[in-house]
Amino acid sequence: MKEFVNLTIHNSIGTIEFFHPQSNALPGNILAELANTIESAGKDNNIKVIILKSAGDRAFCAGASFDELIAIDNKNTGKEFFSGFANVINAARKCPKFIIGRVQGKAVGGGVGLACVCDYVIASSNVKFGFTETRLGLIPSTIGPYVVGKMGQAKAREVFMSGNIFSELDAKKLNIVSEISDDLDQSVEEHIIPYLKTAPKAVGEAKALVRSLGATIDDKVIEQTIQQLADIWEGEEARHGIESFLNKTKPRWSN
Repeated sequence: MKEFVNLTIHNSIGTIEFFHPQSNALPGNILAELANTIESAGKDNNIKVIILKSAGDRAFCAGASFDELIAIDNKNTGKEFFSGFANVINAARKCPKFIIGRVQGKAVGGGVGLACVCDYVIASSNVKFGFTETRLGLIPSTIGPYVVGKMGQAKAREVFMSGNIFSELDAKKLNIVSEISDDLDQSVEEHIIPYLKTAPKAVGEAKALVRSLGATIDDKVIEQTIQQLADIWEGEEARHGIESFLNKTKPRWSN
């Protein structure tokens, strides 16, 4: 199956589905298409609620493409690459529609960030989550503001710095997951019902209100997080970590 981003609309529900054969690790062209699709769905008067999901059952999203990451050869291309996921998450943050994230299999790095920016997340049993960036010499910079907003600074320190993989039960305690279900599609369908009865403009304003009362995330903050990642990629540690991962060898700091 080839990579894709699809938007389907049925009974005022917009379903955005994405896929890439490499465990839904998304390259730049798919990230750009996904950001544009979320933005378009947010403006579509025929849509009241958005379901964000990925195809397959093995991984919700493994972040951005490692193939494109390893090919970065200067800071400018680094900023362009790291902007990809930042733009997707920012599009979801600004989207005036209620977004339900449907999460299965595994979500790491940017995939967890994508879950954190959804308004409600329903995960299947046995999902694995993780911020593995520090194990690779990177930092979860562009997703950081959204994750900290969900779980607070104390818990963010723990999961960011350890790089540990954790369960859907732990993710629920950390406010990443709202609900755990053995039947994702049925649970998503049931949870949508109240939002189909709400006034669209009021929902958008209510979402903007919550956003204004939370931690400050604006274009300046987003630009800073992109620059942080581009800067750290310039260092030897990050490149060594990614090469070790791709070669399936231990990085020098791993015991």
